[in-house]
Amino acid sequence: MYVVVSSESDTSLLRRSIDEPDYFAVLFDRHFGEVYRYLRRRLGGELAAELAAETFLQAFGSRRRFTDGDGSVRAWLYGIAANLARMNHRTEERRLRAYARAAADLSAYEPATAVEDRLDAEALGSALALALAELSPALREVLVLHAWAQLSNEEIAEALGCSTAAVRTRLSRARSRLAAGLGVRITTEMEER
Repeated sequence: MYVVVSSESDTSLLRRSIDEPDYFAVLFDRHFGEVYRYLRRRLGGELAAELAAETFLQAFGSRRRFTDGDGSVRAWLYGIAANLARMNHRTEERRLRAYARAAADLSAYEPATAVEDRLDAEALGSALALALAELSPALREVLVLHAWAQLSNEEIAEALGCSTAAVRTRLSRARSRLAAGLGVRITTEMEER
């Protein structure tokens, strides 16, 4: 077993893991939780656990091909996870639609006072799930990487293998379509001033 300084960069650990595979375990420990949470929000717990494990298995197998100098493998891992989620987009879409139906069904069986207290949140949750399900996989991918994984436009571009301009365009389209699906108006920073 190797002693690893906690401040050692992800890139350094990844490079060291090529000759000493035990170093990859530190990367796993650092990033598995957040990759799993991202996938769980998208696909549900059971599939998320399987795909999170597959993400790290693929990352381990392709670690020699990783080339990045920013000190973090986070975007690279999210790219692998996003590709795996994309291959399971039908599962995600079914889950979002089922969530929307379940939220609508729950409000019919709740006592009146509980319904009044939770009506706005449930309606928004149901509508949000439906609006997300209506987005194309490419637009949904950019939006959830931005909102749920909290990646920057540059990190999303790296994760998806596209330009930051493409990310900005997709994010703008996704927000517009999501807003239309929710029946709300999006205001820009300039309109707020």
